[in-house]
Amino acid sequence: MVENQFNNNFIPTSIKEIQKLGWDYIDVILITGDAYIDHPSFGISVIARILENAGFKVAVLPQPNWRDDLRDFKKLGRPRLFFGISGGNLDSMVNHYTAGKRLRSDDAYSVGGRAGFRPDYATVVYSNIIKNLFPETPIILGGIEASMRRFAHYDYWKNEVLTSILASSKADFLVYGMGEKTILEIAKKINSDTHSFNCFNINQIAYLSDFKNNKKDDIILHGFKEIKNDKIKYAENFVKIEQFSNSCVTKRIVQDLEIAKLIVNPPLPTISEQELDEIYALPFTRKPHPRYVNKEVIPAYEMIKDSVTIHRGCFGGCSFCTISAHQGKHIVSRSEKSILEELNFISKMPEFKGHISDLGGPSANMYKMIGTNQDLCKSCSKASCVFPNICKNLNTSHSKLYELYEKSLKIKNIKKISIGSGIRYDLILNNNSSENNKINRKYLELLLTKFVSGRLKVAPEHCSDKVLKLIRKPKFQTFKDFNKIFNEINEKFNLKQQLIPYFISGHPGCEETDMAELAIFTKNLGFRLEQVQMFTPTPMTLSTTMYYTGINPYTKEKIFSAKSKEQQQSQLQYFFWYKDEYKKNIIKILTQQKRQDLIEKLFSKKS
Repeated sequence: MVENQFNNNFIPTSIKEIQKLGWDYIDVILITGDAYIDHPSFGISVIARILENAGFKVAVLPQPNWRDDLRDFKKLGRPRLFFGISGGNLDSMVNHYTAGKRLRSDDAYSVGGRAGFRPDYATVVYSNIIKNLFPETPIILGGIEASMRRFAHYDYWKNEVLTSILASSKADFLVYGMGEKTILEIAKKINSDTHSFNCFNINQIAYLSDFKNNKKDDIILHGFKEIKNDKIKYAENFVKIEQFSNSCVTKRIVQDLEIAKLIVNPPLPTISEQELDEIYALPFTRKPHPRYVNKEVIPAYEMIKDSVTIHRGCFGGCSFCTISAHQGKHIVSRSEKSILEELNFISKMPEFKGHISDLGGPSANMYKMIGTNQDLCKSCSKASCVFPNICKNLNTSHSKLYELYEKSLKIKNIKKISIGSGIRYDLILNNNSSENNKINRKYLELLLTKFVSGRLKVAPEHCSDKVLKLIRKPKFQTFKDFNKIFNEINEKFNLKQQLIPYFISGHPGCEETDMAELAIFTKNLGFRLEQVQMFTPTPMTLSTTMYYTGINPYTKEKIFSAKSKEQQQSQLQYFFWYKDEYKKNIIKILTQQKRQDLIEKLFSKKS
């Protein structure tokens, strides 16, 4: 990255820019629902740079207008190889609506943070427009929206089971997960063969097929029609998908969609450290495209512009989270050299003010954490390496991360580094050896004294062990233990750091009394909660499966979910029990449930 210092060569977004480059054709046009920011935190930018690095001529079409005469979709013409389409860094429905299905007035991935620059179900809308305009040109879907909707799935916003996004979008292929190697292989295949017919055997893609016969080893799911009429079968599908997504068994997954069969090829092996380093060494400008000069800021860019990603993947396996389902559960860490080079590059940028806003990943402290015996990992299909207990084969030492932190502090022009990503405190508290305990405590002290700007984010999510079990999180006692150690370190170093815990309401299995208990526990620990959220069902997660089906798919046990707006809001109010506008209603509800004990604990000054 240092060799490409202060590169201002962006991927083109207009005919004028393409003409300036002297191109007489475009190989690939990438369409995204986000503003175009040439930064490695944005998937479309990574794919563009990967293809460019391989010698392909790439253009990006950000946030095209789908409401007018479609001139934005036509202006770059037909690409020689294919269109690549992504809804953006978030599922477009999560981007557009709150958990209560209220339309948001903001969009962090757009200029000025304003909403309205992308449609609902953006991937489907964009793909259908392109298929109508350029029917002979292949369309490849990618990104989180496509990845998590590749199978027939429950959609919270329509409150129904939808078919695969491949069928509704009319696209030719779908690349799921982190698709850098797959999209490059597709581009090379189409380039050499002049058509897409030879792409069907590429790993980590999905496509529709008219063939009737399955392969001998195919994993067969219940069909679209079946799961629309039978929630048990929907739940059974989820178990198969999750188990085979987390295993190293290379089998296809097949689902009958009525109009055709959905074929999902096995994923590629996890990429290597060297391959990840090579991605981050590509010549990203780390800036918004010049088309946004003199326009309002893009909030998502302001948040991540001086952040550095140190690893990919998450082995937490939290029930409501899509990270491990999309990025994979196996951690791939960048080399220390690669990370320090990126930090050095940022430190020399003219706009840099001296503060690195994050040195992390999906979870900040999973860097270099892999199974000690990789053969055991290869035979494991569990969604989580830390639930219900931390796997004995998992190396939870923070020694490599500690060394990285120390070296990062020595880089000239960097005055402060904050850890903006949340940390897994259960990994820090994992007592598997005295040496491990010593380095993990040392790491925590370094973190709190040098890398926290007053506030450390953690996510206990709840206090009820019943609910936490369904979320796949450690027992609340683990959070209380961490809070105690946090306070001890604060006192030892005369710090005034705050612990900011994230909690969730309305998760499947959570009832009002559980929320009352949460309010009591956090009150007694001295917290006035601010980082809270209401559960939002998103495609292809365990939590959403429980929400929709009303059962735990692994045990078939019945699970309660707050589904009405009134139930959801009623649970949410317990986060703010200390506000007068909620007190009267909470007392009324708990009185009806004959839980005077909870009322006394919550509102008594002695509790």
